[in-house]
Amino acid sequence: MQHTLQQIADRIKQANSVLIVTHMRPDGDAIGGALALSRALDFLKILNQVCVESDIPSNLTFLEGVEKVQKKPQDEFDLLVTVDCSDEQRLGGLSETFFIAKRKKIDTINIDHHVSNKLFAKYNYMHPCSANCMHICGLIEYMGAPIDKKTAEYLLVGLLTDSGNFSHDDVTEETMVLAGKLIKAGADICYCNEMLFKRQTKARAMLYARTMTGMRFYHDNRFAVIVVTKKNMDDCGADASMTEGFVDFPLNVDTVEIAASVLEVKRGQYKISLRSKHYADMNRLAGVYGGGGHVRAAGCMLFGEMEEVLDKISFTASQYLD
Repeated sequence: MQHTLQQIADRIKQANSVLIVTHMRPDGDAIGGALALSRALDFLKILNQVCVESDIPSNLTFLEGVEKVQKKPQDEFDLLVTVDCSDEQRLGGLSETFFIAKRKKIDTINIDHHVSNKLFAKYNYMHPCSANCMHICGLIEYMGAPIDKKTAEYLLVGLLTDSGNFSHDDVTEETMVLAGKLIKAGADICYCNEMLFKRQTKARAMLYARTMTGMRFYHDNRFAVIVVTKKNMDDCGADASMTEGFVDFPLNVDTVEIAASVLEVKRGQYKISLRSKHYADMNRLAGVYGGGGHVRAAGCMLFGEMEEVLDKISFTASQYLD
């Protein structure tokens, strides 16, 4: 069942202590939205904590206040809010926390923008848009909390990362109006751009070069795949969080409509990130394997030997190419 942001704001303001959780392997939209909501709750004097099962990606560690994010709840709570998460399983290890909360009759709230969202909480607000931080901004306003410089910066980070720096086809006038509003509130867009997109560690640069060298092409060069192995990550002194954005490079090849990043999580398990340029529906493609996301960006998990996984994803991708 869908609810309005006003209804959700009213429910949050009744809480004494709120747990904010987001999806595993978080991106800027997830962390930015969670921290912005947490800061709004601080203003309203509502106790809160932010949790995500994974480490914070290295490109987001510049955010002031990110150190408050924990991997597990430290205190009791009487309301649980999921941010930028399409279903319970995407919470990873924190999915058990979600299920325990439901069994204890603790109210749950789901605020998201993925078309694959399953409306899995008691209170749900899901509408597709450039970034979930757009919804979080609206929610904060309905809650009556101010959007100061730090909150605006959290929200802008989410907007920049999930919109592909305003390059994706779901960017609208509303997206740009909000960006202007956040800049007016004090967010430094030049600083955010530099920290998000214009810096990297030597380890990431080495992994990037090694990964792109092994790029593969299929189906008349319309489908491109990169593979990130644990060996290459170890050799370069890198980790999975450093691969954010890798999948965008093969999509820039002029003949490519679909790009995939195949990340080795552990032997026999691979995280697949999917992107398309003009028409291919990545949410449907990922859905074949139990994943989902957006029309132009989605993901799923595949299991098996590397070449078997590549054969699977290549065959399935061919079904979505004109």
